[in-house]
Amino acid sequence: MTPDWRGIYPAVTTQFHPDHRLDIEATERVVDNLVRDGVHGLVMLGTCGENTSLSADEKLEVIRAACRASDGRVPVITGVAEYTTDTACRFVRDVEAIGANGIMILPAMVYKADRRELVTHIRSVAEACSLPAMIYNNPASYGIDIDPETLIELSATPNIVAVKESSEDPRRINDLINLAPEALAIMAGVDDVALECMTVGAIGWVSGFANVYPRESVAIYDHLQAGRLEPAVRIYRWMMDSLHMDTHPKLVQMIKLAEQIAGRGSETVRPPRLPLVGDERDRVSAIIEKALAARPSV
Repeated sequence: MTPDWRGIYPAVTTQFHPDHRLDIEATERVVDNLVRDGVHGLVMLGTCGENTSLSADEKLEVIRAACRASDGRVPVITGVAEYTTDTACRFVRDVEAIGANGIMILPAMVYKADRRELVTHIRSVAEACSLPAMIYNNPASYGIDIDPETLIELSATPNIVAVKESSEDPRRINDLINLAPEALAIMAGVDDVALECMTVGAIGWVSGFANVYPRESVAIYDHLQAGRLEPAVRIYRWMMDSLHMDTHPKLVQMIKLAEQIAGRGSETVRPPRLPLVGDERDRVSAIIEKALAARPSV
């Protein structure tokens, strides 16, 4: 099982009406616009997709919408963020039936599993379907660090083929490759170290700010693939003040506000998240407006 997951994969936002109801039409527009702007794939229902704020039925509705809007043009991968192994296994079977192209497995929510429990959970979820699976390692957000040795152990499961590495440490890319260079496709998962990760072996970038700057994100990837480091760095530096927000606890609110300013979506989030206000909102708005005013040619 070797899906060609490489390139720019936005961690797509889920759109809501002002009263917090799921806005499927707006979510489909976001997906269609991203595909038209040249992204290589879509990760739905990740952190930016506000996975854990959706009901089980709403999650399936989002995946149906993404598959409809993508219409086979790019792969649709869904995050799997559930409280129990059993509910995660049911979910992946359901999204496989809907037509998703892959899954991105997170550790079980809330409970901080030990290594044995973590391996059992991820392996069980992957084996519950026949879809290719990416592991999502984000210790800052989810409280569990899946170290390189554990990732390599999990790669022995036939359909576990990739990892979104969000430890904020580009050295992890080298460690994974040194341990087992062919074990997993590695995707950069933190926006403000993504170029560094791609220069040492990550084959793509699962990005929050690709929702806001999709063409520029694709350009960075294309330049790197062609060996053109200077223009890749130039665009990356232009984005950097925005990219630093990707590791902030309010990254979802910040990215969705940026989408709204850029005319690509709504800032509405589901409580307990609330839209940014005051100085914090002004600071984020100023960064995004400055970047959009100085948008580079790609």
